Amino acid sequence: MQITITDVHKRYGDVVALDGPTFEIPSGSTFGVLGTNGAGKTTLFELLVGHDSPDAGRIEVGGIDVEQAGHRVRERVAFLPEHAGFPPAMTGREVLDVHARIRGLGARTERIDDALETVGLADAADRAVEGYSNGMGRRLGLASALLAEPPVLVLDEPTAGLDPRGVATFHEIIERIDRETDATVVLSSHVLSEVERLCDAVAVLEDGQLRAVGAVDELRAAGDGRVTVAVRPANERDRSRVLETIQRYGEVTDSGGEFAVACGREAALELSGALEADLVDRFEVREPGLEAAFHEALAGTESGSSEGAVDDEVVGETEVSAR
Repeated sequence: MQITITDVHKRYGDVVALDGPTFEIPSGSTFGVLGTNGAGKTTLFELLVGHDSPDAGRIEVGGIDVEQAGHRVRERVAFLPEHAGFPPAMTGREVLDVHARIRGLGARTERIDDALETVGLADAADRAVEGYSNGMGRRLGLASALLAEPPVLVLDEPTAGLDPRGVATFHEIIERIDRETDATVVLSSHVLSEVERLCDAVAVLEDGQLRAVGAVDELRAAGDGRVTVAVRPANERDRSRVLETIQRYGEVTDSGGEFAVACGREAALELSGALEADLVDRFEVREPGLEAAFHEALAGTESGSSEGAVDDEVVGETEVSAR
């Protein structure tokens, strides 16, 4: 189900939370929303799920104005907030049963079983929530959102605070939803590698304004055209000869086992032909990720151009969140 955000404005007193972002989220996609603190991401989510109304502009889900739809928006959009709490004495199954009854869902037993299976909590369904780990609690929250089989699923920082195993499990669940359903998934994250793995496209907000939007691959291509070439010498005695050659083509970093050369794509092709095959055990060209694209967009913002730019301070997995 397509989501259309058109010139949306929202102010809280003297604070401008959203200042006219306009973009579309394609039906059936997994879409990421990024932004620094105060960028407007959470405000956007609150408007998208009908928890608040915009001062101006329009948000549509499947052609329906969210503001006009009122409670009916819940039939189309399920929301997993960053902090979702449940009564500790209740079991996971009881929590889901309450949620299903509140929503007036039929075939509750089947829906609950399916949701528990999807998020990997079938074996823990009859345990008290107070015994759940943080990751299990997040998965229970996702199960409650999935009960109504929503066409749109909005996840606010779904992996925040999870350990690496919990993050990996949550990634697998989201990828399974993407593969096996037609749901449109909208999520926020402060980890660029996570967005790169899960999302088809991304929007970046800063100070309530849209700085960049597009397919992940397109944002990568919009960078400065630089790649990283990894070169591993065939043996120790050839290291100096390899280093002498690759230094002509770009900035070299020596990690001990291999060299990394930062250069343009044309230089990478020239480098591959300049190295003698018997001197090299491994040669790999690595494309830039979202981080490089964001840095390039940031440079555009600092030079005075805001169109398609990212006013951000993303470094590796530096946290970028929003109101």
